[in-house]
Amino acid sequence: MPGTVLLLAASPVGKGCLVDAASVLPVLAAVSPAVLSGTDTANVVELADPLEPQAVLTRLRAAATAPGPLTVFVTGQLQLDRRQHLPHLALARTTPATVRYTAFPWHWITEELRLRPPGTTTLFVDLHADAETWDHVTAHPLTAGPSAALYGRIAPPPPRRTVAAPAYMRAVATILRSGWRPPLPQLHQQALTRVMGEDGRTDLVLTPGAPAVAPQPSTPTPTAPPPLPARPPVAPADPHESISAAVQAGRHGEAAALAGQWEQHALRTYGPASEQVLHWMEVRADLAMFAGDAELSCRVWLAVASARLDAGQPPDAPSVESAVDRAHHQWGRIGDTARARELGPLLAELRGRVPGRREGALDHVQQHLLQLQTQT
Repeated sequence: MPGTVLLLAASPVGKGCLVDAASVLPVLAAVSPAVLSGTDTANVVELADPLEPQAVLTRLRAAATAPGPLTVFVTGQLQLDRRQHLPHLALARTTPATVRYTAFPWHWITEELRLRPPGTTTLFVDLHADAETWDHVTAHPLTAGPSAALYGRIAPPPPRRTVAAPAYMRAVATILRSGWRPPLPQLHQQALTRVMGEDGRTDLVLTPGAPAVAPQPSTPTPTAPPPLPARPPVAPADPHESISAAVQAGRHGEAAALAGQWEQHALRTYGPASEQVLHWMEVRADLAMFAGDAELSCRVWLAVASARLDAGQPPDAPSVESAVDRAHHQWGRIGDTARARELGPLLAELRGRVPGRREGALDHVQQHLLQLQTQT
């Protein structure tokens, strides 16, 4: 099965730039698509210094829903938004004051990748952070969600008036240009070794299943290894794996039924509006989208957003914004005019409470709803 590769390099234009992110793209692009993905053939999508977070989201969403293995290479810099202090990937127009509206929220990556089959998704990242963001990520490690393997490094701010080089990603690309793709942990370690003598001594190293740590400049004295922890007791198989397998095989009804069963189990166990119930509602909304049922997906996302707001979550909470944004996106895909007219007022009411990050979102709903009112 063909693989998919997404090459994303982004950094702000002007004095806010910490890393020359786009400089690594020619090196990555020179690598065979098959080597980049580890499959016989692959589709490669390249994003160089994108301007709009929605454009990045569209490409990421398309890559996340493609069958087969997915490999994402991200080079750039992290910044925090001033309201929620959440890490974002800075884009070309990003400034410290506009992070919330012009940068790409990191949690959108975990949101888009969460339903991919385990073992099919890999991220390689080479990120630089400003001082505030560096303090944040050292205390709150960056992740890509449970379904994706995350390799790479986060580097601290370079010296003033200095633009750093994406040394780790360049090392990855150089190794791959040999035409052979080592096992991913080996590829990661080889790249780290190449940058240790440059700017990598204090980097946060990202490795699947391990906390972010700073590599040591010298090898410590060998000591006896600690005893292995006891093997955890066997739990039933992860339901997400079964659901993902059903979706990949086109058995959308089966996937929706499984998610519904787990939602009912969460309802009985944890009660309505619990995070567990909301999680399975979100899974059902995504499954409806995969099945091409935009109306059902919109309805469920509207219900999720309302439940989170009713539970006291703030309108700018990422989970609330994401639910309304997804409901809005699916509403625009509903082909039945009557159904779209029915859901329009509900979406407009939520958009009034949750304007989101995209300017004019409420105006768009109202204008589209007026258009629908004139259609038969």
